[in-house]
Amino acid sequence: MDKKTMKVTDEERELIEAIRNYQNSFPNGYPELLWYCQELFDKMVDLPKD
Repeated sequence: MDKKTMKVTDEERELIEAIRNYQNSFPNGYPELLWYCQELFDKMVDLPKD
């Protein structure tokens, strides 16, 4: 796996970790973790940004 370094916000980091957790827990945590990932994403793209 090729690794890169990137600066991310706390919200972006939380979304990345949630996606990884969702992928690792499938299918056991499917509905709740998918919903959580979608909620985080929706909050990040909601405009206007606070």
